Parts: sequence; C-alpha cells; structure tokens
Amino acid sequence: MKNKNIILSFVGGAIAMLFIFLLWNSLTKKAEDKVQNDYYIITNQIRKMNKMVVMEQDFSSMQKTKITSQILGSTLLPSTEKEIITFTKTNAQVSYDLNKMKIEVDSINKKLIIKELPNADIRIIPSVEIQSMDDSFFNRFSDKDFQKITKSAKENAYKTVNQNRLRAEGRKQLTENLDQIFVLAKALNYTIEDQTGQINLTNL
Repeated sequence: MKNKNIILSFVGGAIAMLFIFLLWNSLTKKAEDKVQNDYYIITNQIRKMNKMVVMEQDFSSMQKTKITSQILGSTLLPSTEKEIITFTKTNAQVSYDLNKMKIEVDSINKKLIIKELPNADIRIIPSVEIQSMDDSFFNRFSDKDFQKITKSAKENAYKTVNQNRLRAEGRKQLTENLDQIFVLAKALNYTIEDQTGQINLTNL
C-alpha cells in the first residue's frame, strides 16, 4: 500500500511538472511568436515603401534667342538676323531610397530606432520644344544652332529649380510619409527613438 502511494505521488508529481512545462512552453512560445510577428510587420511595412518619389514639381519657361550673322561672312554686306522661341518644361523629382535607411527594431525593449535617413535623390528633367522660328534664306538655323539653343535652354531650366528648397520640402514630406511606420509601431506599443535629430516626434 505504501509503495502504491509512492508511485501515485511520483506519477502525480510528474504530471504536474509536465503540465507546468507545457504551460510555460506555451506562454514563452506565444511571446516569441508575438515578438517575431511584430518585427515582421514593422520591417515589412518599411520594405513595402521601398524607393519612393516623395514629391515632384513642374516648371515652365519661354526663351527667345536671336542670332545675327553677316551674309556670306562679309562685313561689306548687310547683316541678317534669325530668331527662335523655345518652350521648356521641367519636371523636378525628389526621392529617397528607404533601402538605405538605417533602422533597428529592438523587439525585446520594444523600440524602433531610426539611426540614419537616406540622402535625397534629385532628378531634374527638362524638355525643350521649338515654338516659333524666323530665319532667312541666307541665314538658316543649322543643327549646331539647334544643339546650342537646346543646351542653353536646359541649363537655364536647371538654374530655375531651387534645389535647396526642393530638398527641404522633400525631407518634410519624407517624415510625413514615415509617420505610417511610426503609427504602426505605436499601435504595437513600440517607442520611437530618433538618433538623426531630423524627425519631429512630438505629435506621435
């Protein structure tokens, strides 16, 4: 009888230990699964954004060019004048490659740490169209003239774009777009830590 009680006690203890082990394993596995799931959700949201065009602006301008030449290259003959008007449309884009953003997801301490933001990629794309052209039989526009005029129009288009202002507005728009990640992190009870000093987290 005594041996039977010992066996029952041993079996009961083993069952209790097994139950505690299974319960502990279940709780820790759920915690690990949640950590991994949170990490996946946040990093996947960043990957989905990938390289994005943050903003773009269009500019347009007209340019008149006059070229005076001597007929047959002689100063004894009267000079002739030719005129061309070009229309330049310029598209300026600011984009950021978020693959170059350095970010750390601290799942243990539930922190989203922004270590470095990517630099702006600015693209300025001018296109030049001839609106009107006035030349003469003795003073035609040559291919060389067209190339020179087009080059001049494009150079003026590049000067028209205020790249510093565009970069500043693009950075502001970037931080607004990143709010999608921050709101998601907040919903998962993560705190945001900005080590770049370029993000305003006061409204989060």
